[in-house]
Formats: sequence, structure tokens, C-alpha cells
Amino acid sequence: MRSVIAITGASGIAYGVKILKELPGEKILIISDMAKKIIPHETELTVADIEKLADTVYDDHDLFASISSGSYGFDSMIVAPCSSSTLAKIASGLADTLITRAAAVAIKESRKLIVVTRETPKSAIMLENELKLARCGVTMLDANPGFYSHPKTVDDIISFIAGRCLDQLKIEHSLYKKWE
Repeated sequence: MRSVIAITGASGIAYGVKILKELPGEKILIISDMAKKIIPHETELTVADIEKLADTVYDDHDLFASISSGSYGFDSMIVAPCSSSTLAKIASGLADTLITRAAAVAIKESRKLIVVTRETPKSAIMLENELKLARCGVTMLDANPGFYSHPKTVDDIISFIAGRCLDQLKIEHSLYKKWE
């Protein structure tokens, strides 16, 4: 499996990092400029530390990257976290960065696209953008943890969301205890 993971400038960098650590197969990473600024505020990691978790890393401004073409075969894309700006661009078909172009490719090629939004509260505009993407087959996965697994740490909560992303890709994991 070949997956694109995009980390954008919303709070919740830990979700993207956990997904990178747990996702099997080839991992292609894109980190937006704003995410690069948020990383040191939310984590004890550097951008370089996160980039080491991927097999390939592309700059968000590199629209010549292979993943910007529908003829390049990747199986899935996860945007975690997804900022409201990136959400709006994807919903509008605005492909001005590699993240938004790869998302447009995923949609047009009917590939699995999972968008992990973290904003709260949400405006009507954000909800309409999410609805528009859901109608296009995009999986909208809010960073809302379940508590039936009795999380005890912040990592347990992060693992729940990462696990739900892996669930959408039909990947077995032990990140959280599933509902019985």
C-alpha cells in the first residue's frame, strides 16, 4: 500500500505523526508551511524528526512531484490534521499546493481520501465544505475521540483517532479497544 500523508496548519500535529508511525506500507509525506511552524509549539519533535517517519517527503510547493499526477499510483491519502483553509481549498477544487493537488487527484481518481478536521466550533461554511467533500466520497473524520475504550492518556486519545483512520483503510491494528 502506498499512502500520502499530509500535515496541515491546524492544531493536532500529533494525529499526523501517530498515523505516520502506525501506517504500514510506503508513506509519502507533505507538511504545509504553517504546520512546520506549529510543530515546535505542539510537539518535542522537529520537522526533520517527522520527515524521517516517511519513505518520501515532498515540499508543499512542488507541484511537479509525482503525486500531483493521476497517473502516479497511490492508494490513499490522509490529511491529518486538516486546517479549515485546506478543507475549503479541497472542497472548492483549488489545487494551488501539492497537498490540495494530491487531494484533487485522490478525488478525481476515486482513491480513498480521509480528512481529519480538528476545528471546533464549526461555522456553516466549514460544515458545507465538509458536506460537499462527503458527497464526493471523501471520508470526513473529525478528531472526536470515543471514550468507550477508557483512554487514560493523551496518547490513548490520539491513538483512537489514528486507529479510526486505519479502520477506514481496512488495516488491522491495536491502537484502541474496539466496541464489543
